[in-house]
Amino acid sequence: MRQSRFTAWLSPALLVAIVVPCALGADEVAKPGTFEAKVAPVLNKYCISCHGGKKPKAGVNLATFTDEAAVLKDLKTWEKVLENVELGLMPPEDKPQPTEVEVETLTAWVESTLTSANCRGPADPGRVTLRRLNRNEYNNTIRDLVGIDFHPADDFPSDDVGYGFDNIGDVLSLPPLLMERYLAAAEQIVQRAIIADERLDPLTRRRELERFGKNPREQAAGQPYKGFARGLASNGEIVLEFQPSREGNYQVRVRAFGQQAGPDPARLTVRVDGKDIETVDVTATEDAPGTYDVLIPLTPGRRKIALAFVNDYYKPDDSDPKLRGDRNLYLDWVEFRGPIADLKSLPEPHRRIVFLQPSSKKSEWRGNARIILERFASRAYRRPATPEELDRLLTLFDMALKDGERFERGIQLAVEAVLVSPHFLFRVEYDDDEAAHPLNDYELAARLSYFLWSSMPDEELFTLAAEHKLQNNDVLDAQVRRMLNDPKASALVENFAGQWLQIRNLKTLNPDPGQFPNFDEALRSAMIRETELFFQAILTEDRSLLDFLDADFTFLNERLAKHYGIKGVRGEEFRRVPLTDPRRGGILTQASILTITSNPTRTSPVKRGKWILEQVLGAPPPPPPPDVPELLEGKDARLSGSLRQRMEQHRVDPGCASCHVRMDPLGFGFENFDPIGAWREQDEGLPIDPSGVLPSGQTFQGPAELKAILKTKDAEFARCLAEKMLTYALGRGLEYPDKCAVDRITATLSSDQYRLTRLVREIVKSDPFRKRKGKGDES
Repeated sequence: MRQSRFTAWLSPALLVAIVVPCALGADEVAKPGTFEAKVAPVLNKYCISCHGGKKPKAGVNLATFTDEAAVLKDLKTWEKVLENVELGLMPPEDKPQPTEVEVETLTAWVESTLTSANCRGPADPGRVTLRRLNRNEYNNTIRDLVGIDFHPADDFPSDDVGYGFDNIGDVLSLPPLLMERYLAAAEQIVQRAIIADERLDPLTRRRELERFGKNPREQAAGQPYKGFARGLASNGEIVLEFQPSREGNYQVRVRAFGQQAGPDPARLTVRVDGKDIETVDVTATEDAPGTYDVLIPLTPGRRKIALAFVNDYYKPDDSDPKLRGDRNLYLDWVEFRGPIADLKSLPEPHRRIVFLQPSSKKSEWRGNARIILERFASRAYRRPATPEELDRLLTLFDMALKDGERFERGIQLAVEAVLVSPHFLFRVEYDDDEAAHPLNDYELAARLSYFLWSSMPDEELFTLAAEHKLQNNDVLDAQVRRMLNDPKASALVENFAGQWLQIRNLKTLNPDPGQFPNFDEALRSAMIRETELFFQAILTEDRSLLDFLDADFTFLNERLAKHYGIKGVRGEEFRRVPLTDPRRGGILTQASILTITSNPTRTSPVKRGKWILEQVLGAPPPPPPPDVPELLEGKDARLSGSLRQRMEQHRVDPGCASCHVRMDPLGFGFENFDPIGAWREQDEGLPIDPSGVLPSGQTFQGPAELKAILKTKDAEFARCLAEKMLTYALGRGLEYPDKCAVDRITATLSSDQYRLTRLVREIVKSDPFRKRKGKGDES
């Protein structure tokens, strides 16, 4: 949500809703006739000369707005007016400039009017731009869809950032280079996930048993028979040596017949390393030998495979002619075929996609493929695939089979097409032709999963969506709780917290090695990990988000503990550590934040103060005016005093003072922490003064007292964090209609001790998250 550049964040008497107008109180803003008395004179003095008359510049005619009723009929124009004034784009630099009071008068009235208008009547949930998966979302989705985790998106171009996050639809473009990478990644993914080569072709090895017995490790029983077989009598066996190359199921096929006698046929038992696997009835006779198959599981190494005759029978003199005779077993040859590629023996990613064993009849393969592709495409598209979409995918499957390819290769081609489809690469939400409307269950499932997991919905979410149950508040709330307890919720820490707190920037920062020789990759990683674990603890332990501002615990390993001067922590493993020094505690005193808000050679009170205004209090200062001179550095600079004294000299310029009076005290409150977050008492040989006076008149001595003051600003911090998390959850910047939802979320938070999990749940239940503006709302 846009903020006035003149917000006075610490003065309670000036707070009006989200913005804090200095020239108008809340009652005066809302008073009838304020436009004519306070706003129109500013417009007439600075705006109407260009934006009035018969040919107004940019087609914007502000002269037509004579009262508040006229403004309410065209809120879009006034949103643009406010944006241009806040950014300092209007009036142009070569035109007369309004005073600060005049700018505040105008912006305060416009903000109040827009807020009041947008919160009346039906809520406007806004519309999220069609947006593609960013790099993190792509990697995570491939992991959960296919079952392989090799991060193909790491080679993609970097994602653009909007509103502080890299999942904003308006900035996630699709350049030609990225499309090339998508094509290459899809090919790599299917090659890794689906086996479609000779590994599926079992090898066949045949042994002729009549000439069997040359290997001394093998045992030959019986006698050769008529030059083509070997006969077994008296329960004899042939023991062969077989050495499989890969683990799997192998088919033992034996051509055999029996000299039948007695009530039962001859029986053959197959044994592996002395263990009986299966016994088959050999009913064939010499005039028509048969083949008999047994499937045996084998692992690589030498195996002894025995073919045993197990039911000898000899009664030449039985009184019953039917029972009279001599039963023997004759073996012609044996084949070992394998490994057989059944589903159980194939890798998990293959089984996840090709979950159905293709039929032995090629005529049924297309039906098998349709079942497989319907399941895969529906999961990839995050909603049921249509018959038309499946027909197009099956066309690729048909082409592969026509070219003589195997079944699995046809599946590979179709899956590759799915992975470069816009329905996979983009998160698509459909507009209603009329008014604002709830998302359908599949769209809501996708919003929920990409918010909390940066990945696709899981099976439970898909099932609830198919059953149309996700719109139920109780069901939705239960899913949020379940998902926050899932390990995949670490994505909320890495992607939301990493960008809100800007600790991702630490990966590319390099403090001066001459001044900070102790800073290395191990310390950098430890800094990031501390902040991630801290955020995770507040989330999983259902703690108050005010703990971000100050807390009596953190997470350290030995390397980071030594950096902080905390004793008793040993080893590389991170563990929860209680903090007894009030100067430490909360994100503001963590080395990750202190380092990213410093310069390579020194601290930067301006950066630290600006970071607090932007990321904690939601009151960012305006951009600095052009041609601001740099602060003096080096030995000559030190002669003019400490860093604090030099900055006080620097902001003598009235153009700088209005912003620096808000930023500098916040930054100097943490000046005892050096540029990489270690505690110090002096800087450049001079004692550090960490005291300050805030614009509200509140004073403090050092970081402990400043944190205590900041913690009293619970409403401002809660609103700031709610706006940032809602922006991340929606994938778009917030507009004025969203203020109504933020108001409700923040009010609910204050009634529940500002718990972070409550913030997540309230965002999920809000209208902007669950609904979408319709085409009929455009007017």
